[in-house]
Amino acid sequence: MNMPHSFNKIWIHAIWTTKEREPLIHPNVENKIHQFLSEQLRAQGCPVRIINGMPDHIHCLFLLSPQKSIADVIKQIKGSSSHFINQNNLIADKFTWQTGYAAYSVSESGVDRVFEYIKHQKIHHQKKTFLQEYDEFIKLYGPSNK
Repeated sequence: MNMPHSFNKIWIHAIWTTKEREPLIHPNVENKIHQFLSEQLRAQGCPVRIINGMPDHIHCLFLLSPQKSIADVIKQIKGSSSHFINQNNLIADKFTWQTGYAAYSVSESGVDRVFEYIKHQKIHHQKKTFLQEYDEFIKLYGPSNK
């Protein structure tokens, strides 16, 4: 079979936190931050399905550009978004993200379920903390390969 064109469709569920998991992303600025993250992802050729989170962390579901690595995409959006937050004084203190992130591939059949999970973050976190959530991801997907 001859395949003259490449085809990639890799959904990524990425999660990262504010520095020291400080609850800095207040409801009055979170839409601006989520919108900026969405624009930055799209500018890198990564169509976004949803972005949501809590005051101390972000969840993104996006298609990975075939020209980019997950590490490069996330490094760029974390850098540009912290610069954007600081330039626009969206937060009283100097804002930075925690080093590192978690990223999981999502099968096409799982996209809707992950979308709903991210969409309902606020309700979800009434029941469990970020650490409990993170521990569940580690149990579900296994420890990272680092």
